[in-house]
Amino acid sequence: MCLVPLNGSGPLVAGTRVALSRDRKTELIGSYRTHESDTGSPEVQVAILSERINYLTEHFKAHAKDHHSRRGLLMLVGRRRRLLDYLKAKDSQRYADLIKRLNIRK
Repeated sequence: MCLVPLNGSGPLVAGTRVALSRDRKTELIGSYRTHESDTGSPEVQVAILSERINYLTEHFKAHAKDHHSRRGLLMLVGRRRRLLDYLKAKDSQRYADLIKRLNIRK
């Protein structure tokens, strides 16, 4: 049995896997930020959303009938799409760099 804390310091729950740990989120923010105190730029938001989308995609390989989570995945994909559209309109070079870095366009 595996005990994993939820939300960093919360109670331990048996057999639960956390989608995005605090450490992983901090790591993503550190690698995609545009300046020292940046936590909410489109690059950071898209990187975090992409991590969650990849986690859910793997989740569906084992749980194909989990339709409630699938709706959440579609909402995340839509939010990422809107952020990418915004970034493309504001600065196409930053958009191209982010797409290449995240490897989300084939």
